[in-house]
Amino acid sequence: MPYDLAVVIPAYNEEACIARVVESWRDVLSGLDIQFRIVVLNDGSRDGTAQALEVFRDDDRIEVANKANSGHGPTILVGYGMACAMADWVFQCDGDDEIKAVHFHEFWKRRDDYDALLGVRVGRVQNAGRRFISAVSRLAVRVLFGRGVGDVNVPYRLIRAGLLKEIVASIPPDTFAPNVIVSGALARARARILNLPVPHEGRTTGSVSIVRWRLWKSAARALWQTIRCRPRVGGGPGA
Repeated sequence: MPYDLAVVIPAYNEEACIARVVESWRDVLSGLDIQFRIVVLNDGSRDGTAQALEVFRDDDRIEVANKANSGHGPTILVGYGMACAMADWVFQCDGDDEIKAVHFHEFWKRRDDYDALLGVRVGRVQNAGRRFISAVSRLAVRVLFGRGVGDVNVPYRLIRAGLLKEIVASIPPDTFAPNVIVSGALARARARILNLPVPHEGRTTGSVSIVRWRLWKSAARALWQTIRCRPRVGGGPGA
């Protein structure tokens, strides 16, 4: 593999912060003395996200992929596919700056003894509906796949590329919440998982893309896809 680490950052309508987010990751990773590549996937943004990312055109540590809009989950899967082909480790975070790059040091420092290091969001503020959906997701993963993951949909996760590649190959490309299924597959395979707390800050730019009734519809879709994927993913007993 040419890189030690590939970082996957999906972005949709994040013109106000995406350049700052990518710069922060570049600065943090540059201090680790490793070979890395940051893959930013602009998911058909309708604002100035593509223009904001032009500043990285001549930086060979950063790859910007402007793609047609397909949604957050499918975009993550595209990024995983790209990252697994280029690095030994894959890290995924979002482009909204809700979890800072500075917390990555602890993940990288402790990686050798684990297959996956997953963040657990601390200080996250959710309304009652989102708290309920998060609880259902955790319960679904525990019942369908097993224990081991504290925050099943956290967008702050470091996974060995070889293991992630096998899991992603079994996930349909249109999956709404693939990270939930990846978490389940890791638990089912009895991967060596470390859950690490990471401070979560509220969004200060942009806006959430799923609101009101669409949130419940999307949650139901994610749960159904998670159930359907259960026989396909993971390598533990009973698989």
